[in-house]
Order: sequence, then C-alpha cells, then structure tokens
Amino acid sequence: MHGCDLLVVGSANADLVTAVERRPAAGETVLGSDLAVHPGGKGANQAVAAARLGARAALLARVGDDAHGRLLLDSLRDAGVDTGPVLTGGTPTGVALITVDPSGDNSIVVSPGANARLTPADVRAAREVLASAAVVSLQLEIPLETVAEVVRTVGPGTRVVLNPSPPADLPAHVLAACDPLVVNEHEARFLLGGPPDAGPEPGSAPGPGPGPYEEWARALLGRGPRSVVVTLGAAGALVCGPGGTALVPSPAVRAVDTTGAGDAFTGALAWRLGVGDGLEAAVRFAVRVGAAAVTRTGAQASFPTAEEVDRL
Repeated sequence: MHGCDLLVVGSANADLVTAVERRPAAGETVLGSDLAVHPGGKGANQAVAAARLGARAALLARVGDDAHGRLLLDSLRDAGVDTGPVLTGGTPTGVALITVDPSGDNSIVVSPGANARLTPADVRAAREVLASAAVVSLQLEIPLETVAEVVRTVGPGTRVVLNPSPPADLPAHVLAACDPLVVNEHEARFLLGGPPDAGPEPGSAPGPGPGPYEEWARALLGRGPRSVVVTLGAAGALVCGPGGTALVPSPAVRAVDTTGAGDAFTGALAWRLGVGDGLEAAVRFAVRVGAAAVTRTGAQASFPTAEEVDRL
C-alpha cells in the first residue's frame, strides 16, 4: 500500500496575471487589465489538480517565507494537498508573469526564486516520502540536477511522469525512467531538435487523425522513455507506447484561459496512473480535466472537481 497516490516534485509560484488585447512585440508596450495574483507553478498546479479530483497528493517544493509563499500553502491545503514535504524560507517565492489574450492563449515568464533552491540534498532528505508514492510527477521549473536525483532516488515500484517544461536536454537515465514523457508541440520540437519534415507548424490545428504527430511520438519513444503522450490542445492527446499509438479526442469547449490547463492534464493523468488505470484510460480522463480547466480563468482556481468532470 502506497502512502500517497501521487507525489509531485516541482515548482510553486505566485502567478501575476494581466489580460491584453494582444501580446506585445519586441520593444512594444501594451496596456493590460488590473493585475490579478493567483497561486500557481507547475508543481503546485499538478498537486492541486489531482487533490481536487480526489487524489491523495503531496508536494515536495520550496517557497519563501513571504506573502506569496503563504498564499501558495493556503491554496494547497485548501485543495487537500499534503504540504508536509514543502520547504520554506531562505529566498523569495517564485513568480510567474502571465499575459492572456482574448483567445485564451498565454505567454509566461518565470522568475524561479525559491524553486531554483530545491536541491538534490532536499530530495535525498525526502527519500521516505518518495518511496511511499505510487507515482512521482516532475517538471523542469526546478533544477535539472534535482529532477535527475529524484529519478535516482525513487524505488522500483514508483512510476515516474515527466513534463519537460520549460524544455531542456534530458540525461539518458531521466528519459529512460519516464512512463510517460508528457510533451506539447513546442516541447516535442525541442527534444527532437526540430520536427520531422512532415510536421505542422506550432499552433496549427491538428487534423482528425494522428497524422505527423504520430511520427513525433514514435521518434520521442525511440529516445528512451517507456511511453510518450503528446498533448494537442483542443484536439486532445496522442498516446504512444510499445503497444502502438492512439489519438484521444477532447470534448469541445469554449476556451477562456489556457493557463494551467497542461498542469491540470498532467496532474490528472499521473493520479489515474497511481490508482491503477492503464495509460490510454488515464489520458482519456485527463483530456476531460484539461478541457474543463480552460473554461475558467486562472490556474488553480480553474481546476475541476471529479463531479464537474463527470458533467462535462
């Protein structure tokens, strides 16, 4: 019996969000809406998304002893996340600066703050927590050396889910542990060093079938992960493993704000894997969670409960 369904090791940020008519070009100034401050960060977002769905979820992260850190801890606890592993103090809490355009698309700049101080030594000190988790979910808003230490530290019975965001070159032993590696179009392009020749441009609408995205997924699988999931926004997600590929469509919704939707997807996916779902079944649930998340503004505030997903 595992101590928790899901342990997320990753970032916790305060999201500073403003809506704009259009995102500025280089050297350009545009006016935005009143600034809103929300709890965020890919790690905290995934933990909250899973806990709100009913998961036994915990977070290993680092925040500052400041107002932003307290905002994050309150949000995590309100969602039911175990914050026992969260480390506090020493440097300011990380901050994400987010602009959202009328279509709901966003641009994000992250100041890592305390996230950059989550160290391999912190991971080793949390060895018992890591060993107790059915699934450990990782992202790259913390140092890559810390991510690598998590992979070395987890027990043989713990499954590793990794979303390489922001994208970076991954060591072979990290890639080999991923089951699945979860990427969007931009992350897939980076890891492949450029798309296959037939690949679409970023942001273009996928067709009704897997098409060139299947080539991307198979190419990524050849780099060493045990399975791959390529998220396709409104089109859903593509699952690729040793048994083949499958396109999982997303329900049609009106997108208001895509901030945090990928984190909601990954948190839901990791949780369902932790309670025994197969990969394709977990992805089918996760695309519905991601679709529900884009129908409301903000990151954590937009994440649905299990009942809301059922009604979608």
